[in-house]
Amino acid sequence: MNLLTCAAVVLAASLALPSLALDEPQIIPLAQIKPGMKGVMYTILAGDKIEAIELEVLGILPNTLGPKQDIILVVLRGGLAEHNGVVAGMSGSPVYIEGKLAGALSLRFGQFSKEAIGGVTPIQNIYDADRTTGGAQRAEAALPQEAPGEAATPTQFALPAEMARRVGAGDGAYLTKIDTPLVFSGFHPEVIQRFGPQFTAYGMVATQGGTAAARPDDAQLKAGDMVSMVLVKGDLSLQASCTVTAIVGDRVFVCGHPLFGYGEVTMPLARGRVVTTLASSFNSFKIVNAGGVIGSVTQDRTTAVVGRLGAAPRLIPVELTIATPSQEKKFRFEVMEHTKLTPLLVAIATMNGLVANTAYSEGMTFQLSGGIEIEGHSRVNLENMFAPTDQAVPDGLWLALSVQNIFTRIFTNPYERARIEKVTLRVDSIPERRWATIENAWSDKSEVSPGEPIDVKVLLRPYRGAPFMRTVPITIPAQAAKGPLRIVVSDGESLNRMSRFFSLGPQSRLAGLEQLITLMNRERRNSRLYVTLIQPTPTLLLEEKELPNAPISQINVLDQRRTQGSSLLLRESTAGEWSLPLNQVIAGQYTLTVTVK
Repeated sequence: MNLLTCAAVVLAASLALPSLALDEPQIIPLAQIKPGMKGVMYTILAGDKIEAIELEVLGILPNTLGPKQDIILVVLRGGLAEHNGVVAGMSGSPVYIEGKLAGALSLRFGQFSKEAIGGVTPIQNIYDADRTTGGAQRAEAALPQEAPGEAATPTQFALPAEMARRVGAGDGAYLTKIDTPLVFSGFHPEVIQRFGPQFTAYGMVATQGGTAAARPDDAQLKAGDMVSMVLVKGDLSLQASCTVTAIVGDRVFVCGHPLFGYGEVTMPLARGRVVTTLASSFNSFKIVNAGGVIGSVTQDRTTAVVGRLGAAPRLIPVELTIATPSQEKKFRFEVMEHTKLTPLLVAIATMNGLVANTAYSEGMTFQLSGGIEIEGHSRVNLENMFAPTDQAVPDGLWLALSVQNIFTRIFTNPYERARIEKVTLRVDSIPERRWATIENAWSDKSEVSPGEPIDVKVLLRPYRGAPFMRTVPITIPAQAAKGPLRIVVSDGESLNRMSRFFSLGPQSRLAGLEQLITLMNRERRNSRLYVTLIQPTPTLLLEEKELPNAPISQINVLDQRRTQGSSLLLRESTAGEWSLPLNQVIAGQYTLTVTVK
């Protein structure tokens, strides 16, 4: 009887195989699925061979993913299931019951489970993912920012107490998304360790891998094959891999769960090539290389990721140059265009270019330069310096986070969608800590006349070096009123805080993206020493314009015409600003006062 039963299951599996390639696979409605029914799941564990794994239905979990989003609870049977369990990368593996497509394996049962128990997203809900419109990018779906060494927790779906008892699980049993392998190729292990946890909350497991050469048959997909969603491609590559559930016409349904849950998205869809599957009692996972690009991902929804075969989507070209006194390396790659992902991806690539360089070492100062080309707008100029610190994080992290912040400000602007045409980044490494603190400042005169030149002397203390002095000549404005005049000696960041408060305030304060770019390009650099004259007269900030010494009559007129939030009145005005390049990071602030006679 056992031999006859096995033969029957194998025969049923072989009969079901041809249906994997049909455009319209026959489906079994959820209402017809009952506990105890037998089925087969198809997936790849190595190479291009699709394996059949037997399974048994344990029951239906209603409203698990949300209203009317049920899950079919199954247990995998046979030697392959006992050896591997539910494997990261199996997400989307098609499940057939009575020879009909029932859905996609998408959830796993906790960790260290003795049995390979998983959840299946019903096929009707998977097809619905391509019928959803609107909600291009959920505001709450931003990548979480963890503290160093801290990982986010993936979403857990509690298992009902009755079902937990039936499967022999204790209280608190839960289902969670099957991990999606997030394959880093060309990345240093330190970068993967640093940024990988930011993807953990999305059910992704960071692994190292590579890319496979494109083949003529890459686009000839069938259910059970692997595909990769490409985030970065080129000298560096980053992609997430799932299994194909079904192909209907030119539409490809994969994963059975969301990748990020961003709704409407655009990213390249590539063929996935499984190298092997690593079995583990903790979490088995597939090692997948991305092959040729075969289309575009269009939907990232609760029940599936949907792509279309055909042309590849547009990517943002990035050229990154890492220069040291002994060598210069260039990296050329492309990143997907997305408000939340692109800033992080460019930061990861920048960090990787630094630490993967053989000349990299802690204690180096980095000089950033370059620009961001935006269609229909001025170039965003990048220029700043980053000195090492004594904090327990890589020195290059601050540069990477600064790049991420710049891209975030561009992508999240409230005025229009920024279409970035090209990004050029250059990082020059200086093998020493170039950093100095403002320790003291004074002027050669305490009483001055309007239009009189004076010298401001500044004492700076470098890192592990003797203090040095710099002189900044300034001129008292000819229209300066009698009374006290403040002289602020500072670093660039202190002066930028006011501008950032202004530009990141209510969206109506600026007229558009071009004015935001103007403000960004006017921001002070941290490798310069700044001397600013402040006088006690009001300044009116109107859109991106700064109107110092504004007369009361002008303020009243503009106050009647302005819209709420379009301007800001400050109690003081800037009477002049001078700076001195020092080729090292300046920190600190010092204030002195002179009296205008």
